[in-house]
Amino acid sequence: MERFDRGYVTSVLADNFGNGLSSYFPLLLANTETKQISFLEDNEDDDEKTTENLSLESKAYISQLKVTASDLFHHTIAVLHCPAYRAKNAGALRQDFPRIPLPDRRETLIASATLGRQIAALLDPETPVPGITSGKLRPELKTIAVVSRVGTGNLDPNTSFALTAGWGHAGQNNVTMPGRGKVVDRPYTPEEIPPAPLRKGEEEVPLLKGDLGGSTHDIYLNDIAYWKNIPNRVWSYTIGGYQVIKKWLSYREPELLGRSLKQEEVIEVTQMARRITAILLLEPELDANYQAVKQSTYQWSKEK
Repeated sequence: MERFDRGYVTSVLADNFGNGLSSYFPLLLANTETKQISFLEDNEDDDEKTTENLSLESKAYISQLKVTASDLFHHTIAVLHCPAYRAKNAGALRQDFPRIPLPDRRETLIASATLGRQIAALLDPETPVPGITSGKLRPELKTIAVVSRVGTGNLDPNTSFALTAGWGHAGQNNVTMPGRGKVVDRPYTPEEIPPAPLRKGEEEVPLLKGDLGGSTHDIYLNDIAYWKNIPNRVWSYTIGGYQVIKKWLSYREPELLGRSLKQEEVIEVTQMARRITAILLLEPELDANYQAVKQSTYQWSKEK
C-alpha cells in the first residue's frame, strides 16, 4: 500500500498526477445558481460565480472564528506537511482521507494558515518567493544547487548545457523511461552546511544538518557541468511518489527534448532545489504549529 505523500497545492488541474488516482479538493466551486461560467473569458464577478467548497459545519466554524475559507484551506496544508502529524497518523493516512485537527482560537488558525501559505507559494513554480526566487537570496540557500563546472573556466550557455548524463530515454511506445544519470554522493563542505534555524519556543537549540540529510550530492548534466550541493533530502523529495528533480531531468535528455537545456532551465533546477530546501527547513515550525493546534482543539457538536 502506498504511503501518503503530504498533499499538494496546484493552481491548475494536473493530468495523471502521481499514480493517476489523485483526489482534488478545490478551494472554490462553480456556483450553479448563477449564470454559466466561461473559464475562457475574464470573470469580473467572481464572488457571484463561485462558492466556498465547505460543509455547513465548516462554514459555521470559520464564521465563529471570524476567518476565511482560504485560512482553513491553508491551515490544512500546514498540517499535512507537518512531519510529526504524518508520523503519528501514518496508518490512517494510508487508509482514508486525513483528519485535520482544528484549533479553537482564531490566532492559532491564522498562524497555521500563514505557514500553509508559505508552503503553497514554495510548491508553485509560477509564484515568485522573496529570498528564494526573487530579491536578496537567503544566506542558508546560497550554496544550494550552484551551477558549476569541472575544472577551471566558465560554462558557455550555448554549448555547456546538453543534458547527456543518462537521465532518461524513450521506451516502448515513446514512454519516457528514467535513467540512473550521474550522481556524486559526498560529505558537506564546511561552507555548505546551512545556518540552522532555531526550534520555536526554545532558546539557542540549533537544528542538525540531518534535517537536509547527512550527505549531499553533485548532480551532473554532462561531463563538465553540474549542480553542486543538492542535499540528500532535497534530492529525495517526492511529489506524487516521484523524485521531483530526477523526474524533471528524465524528460530533458536531447533525444527526448530535441535540444540542449536553456540557461533559464538550468537555473530553474537551482530554484527548484532551493524551494524544496526552504520547505524542509520549515519542518520545525510546522511541528511546533501542530503541537499548538493540538493543545486546544475545536469541539464539534454531536447534534445532527
